[in-house]
Amino acid sequence: MTGLLRYARNAPRCERIGGLCAIVLLACGTVGAADYPTKPIRWVLGFAAGGAPDVIARVVSQQLTVQIGQQVVLDNRAGANGVLGADLVSNAAPDGYTFLVTSASFAVNPSAYRKLPFDPVKSFVPVTNLCSSPGMLILVNASYPAQSVRELIEIGKKPGSRLAYGTSGVGNATHLAAALLQARTGVQFTHVPYRSGGLVTSALMGNEVQFMFTNPATIISQVKAGRVRALAYNAPKRSPLLPDVPTMAEAGVPGMEMDPAWYGVLAPAGTPIAIVSKLHREIRASLGTSGVQERLSGLGCEPVGNPPAEFRAFVQKAIARAAALVRIAGIEPE
Repeated sequence: MTGLLRYARNAPRCERIGGLCAIVLLACGTVGAADYPTKPIRWVLGFAAGGAPDVIARVVSQQLTVQIGQQVVLDNRAGANGVLGADLVSNAAPDGYTFLVTSASFAVNPSAYRKLPFDPVKSFVPVTNLCSSPGMLILVNASYPAQSVRELIEIGKKPGSRLAYGTSGVGNATHLAAALLQARTGVQFTHVPYRSGGLVTSALMGNEVQFMFTNPATIISQVKAGRVRALAYNAPKRSPLLPDVPTMAEAGVPGMEMDPAWYGVLAPAGTPIAIVSKLHREIRASLGTSGVQERLSGLGCEPVGNPPAEFRAFVQKAIARAAALVRIAGIEPE
């Protein structure tokens, strides 16, 4: 700072004015980051309450509220596979008080929709990945005759059979998993999208659809209660939450592995890096607490908390990988 002040005294007038402005902005940014936050922070979720992003955001935000001394308020703006919530945040003031909490669907949307109202890379500043989940379960109603993935596929191959699967929206990870199953097996399924994961689960339990893919975080209690049956897990290894459930490869359908589900925090483009860094540090600290770790583990999730630069690279790679899977699955952009 001393060097900057010396430059401001000795530089030509036009440069001196610009230099002084830079000093003032730097000082304001430093003070702002030191005092931040001074009011409640809003976390916008593009999904309904009760879904995996909502459940995970609540776990972390409760601890974060205690740490920073300001309320972290969740604002559910469900619609268009998270696009509505993301659009809202992309147009929010970059002042460190509005953030997006999203899922892996954020990386799928650029390939699932012909045109988005924002740029998934340029419109946001990645803060951190809260946690990840290695895979998803494929489930049927407990009363459904299929006891395995092989039996489900055999039913689907019968003439006149119309297997329907439910998802929480077009183009999200659950849709991608089911479309990939269709591509791997050659069986034609009927896609039935709902507005939320909770509605999909209700549809499965009510026999409106025959199967679904979902994260263990939102369904584990229903599985253990015997209301739905888990046929397989689409990860390289079995889930520690359900060690008796085979992987998709073990169940006879290889090539079903996808990137781990992830749940991250992003800020509007232009948010000061000092604020982004401070929020990342606070989130990382919250993820390190035993209470948060225990609750996330019970949901089948592993805390991450990577730094902003690393998370930015992760998101960009996830978008590219999702594009390749969308092509393999044969999903037509809407």
